[in-house]
Amino acid sequence: MELFNGFDSNYRYILVAARRARQLQSGASPLVETSSRKPCRIAAQEIQAQKVKWTIPELKIGAGNAEAVVVEPQED
Repeated sequence: MELFNGFDSNYRYILVAARRARQLQSGASPLVETSSRKPCRIAAQEIQAQKVKWTIPELKIGAGNAEAVVVEPQED
């Protein structure tokens, strides 16, 4: 299976897209021009256009609710 550009796994791509889709559903503005109204489709288009920055935070031993991925919109 081919990996999406810039991702170490397809699972990570899905995590980033889902997190960004939730941000869009909560009222965040789309970062790309699109005719779609579906948050998942818009999130995928933003990732493809490299408008979404994501990081993997360092996990601390014994930390409870550690985030798997941090997603931030990238301003031009």
